[in-house]
Amino acid sequence: MKRRDFLGAAAAGTALAATRGWSASPNRPNFLMIVADDLGWADVRCYGRDDVATPAIDSLAHDGMKFGHAYANSSVCTPTRVALLTGRYQNRLAIGQEEPLGTAGYQTSLVGKWHLGATDRYNPLRHGYQHFWGIRGGGTDYFTHRLRRSAEPGTDLWDGEVQVSEVGYMTDLLGNHATDEIKRMAAGPDPFLLSLHFTAPHWPWEGPKDAAIAATITDPMHHDGGTIATYRAMIESMDQNIARVLAALQASGRARNTIVIFTSDNGGERFSKNWPFNGIKGELLEGGIRTPLLVRWPGRIPAGTVTQQIAISMDYLPTLLDAAGVTPDPKKPPDGVSLLPQLRNGNLVQERSLYWRYRAHGQAAMRRGRHKYLRIEGTEYLFDVVADPQERANLNKREAAVFEEMKTAWADWDRRMLPYTDKNASWSNKALRTLPDRY
Repeated sequence: MKRRDFLGAAAAGTALAATRGWSASPNRPNFLMIVADDLGWADVRCYGRDDVATPAIDSLAHDGMKFGHAYANSSVCTPTRVALLTGRYQNRLAIGQEEPLGTAGYQTSLVGKWHLGATDRYNPLRHGYQHFWGIRGGGTDYFTHRLRRSAEPGTDLWDGEVQVSEVGYMTDLLGNHATDEIKRMAAGPDPFLLSLHFTAPHWPWEGPKDAAIAATITDPMHHDGGTIATYRAMIESMDQNIARVLAALQASGRARNTIVIFTSDNGGERFSKNWPFNGIKGELLEGGIRTPLLVRWPGRIPAGTVTQQIAISMDYLPTLLDAAGVTPDPKKPPDGVSLLPQLRNGNLVQERSLYWRYRAHGQAAMRRGRHKYLRIEGTEYLFDVVADPQERANLNKREAAVFEEMKTAWADWDRRMLPYTDKNASWSNKALRTLPDRY
């Protein structure tokens, strides 16, 4: 499947808008998609972390909707970003497709982390974004802006296709450029999509005041560093920059007709708070794939609501297309679903089945209703993750019929995906990646 295949079909946009109650530009909604990197499910105050101040993120829960059962498409970065960009299971694709809103009359901009191919051929401008400022790789130092696992010269900062150098703490730089993009796009007549993909709180563990630490790091993944206090400072810095972006959106006059989404690309890493879940990034236990998800749309989404709807990264694209009145390409239908009905009515819950696989430790998982099928290192489990979110009580014998049914369903899904080889696994496709491992 070619990367440049389109998911969008802009021609149907205006007609569909009329039938669904959405009007044509300039009244179609704008979109601000904020993605944190390796942020744990309970790493912000509105999800339970009481030692961190996150007023900007928490305001999205106060003014919008909070999801209690949101998931990432993978327990690591790149596969989730493929699903987010395409609306499809990443396991269908060797790597991603184009972001389709640009073909529907939207201004599109990515500020922050790309991590879907670092060569010129695979940069964001070749795949649906009209503007890009940020990093192409994975773990970039917050002060030197160099990839921690790369011997390539220069920074991993890019303005479009031009490598640039800029002084400052990475989270602040992304906040600066995102604020500028809001002002620039809001000044025009067309609706816009701003994807703001922070690198925080991904390693290396460097807070805004830790510039001296950068020169001392010898382990690229910084296993020998970091503290809870540093991690807290990284999250709070991200929140402060989100506050600046939201303020710019408010000042632009576009806030009321902008859907703001906040989430993470996978579960938390070593300093995260994932309670009440077990597991971390790289595992299909709940702590590795459950993520925060907040959505705000003033006047359309009831403020302060909580939904038990199960959601996943690949739902965001169908949701935005639905809100914009754009039909996905029927030849490549999304695996995700539009969440607009649930966003309008938080009491509405749609039953569905979700699937995961991850090569490390032979992991497989499926979620349907209260139940989750899980396989790790050859051992299989059935959990009720509503009653038992810590995944302690294995029900595979007590509820044998459910266990066998879900195990069979997962195998049927797996057969429809690409064979699980190094060539087809997005995160390990070395021809498309700068970093040689799953991070």
